Amino acid sequence: MDTAQKLLESKKYHHALFFLHLAIEKILKALCISMKDEAPPYIHNLRQISEIAGLKFSEAEMDQLDQISEFNVSARYEEHKYKIYKKATREYAEEWMRIGLGFYELFKQQI
Repeated sequence: MDTAQKLLESKKYHHALFFLHLAIEKILKALCISMKDEAPPYIHNLRQISEIAGLKFSEAEMDQLDQISEFNVSARYEEHKYKIYKKATREYAEEWMRIGLGFYELFKQQI
């Protein structure tokens, strides 16, 4: 989360969103290991990882995890990069950082 925060402060909003996803993915996979005592599969979809961990969320929260997962796809694949780059304003990035930090802290507390 520290890198995502520093990128946000540096006005590199689309990069901040990618690292937001990465931080949440890693803490969620750590939670999977903690709860299931097995390594999670090599996937990046936060909804799927949370389901594997046995976590229950509202549909709205699952939609948020889906959106954060899109930040990973958008950063990795050329055809998606421009779309996230255009959306990643300061306000947009700050809002998603707030939402993402909430998930991160929730997962961290459960490890």
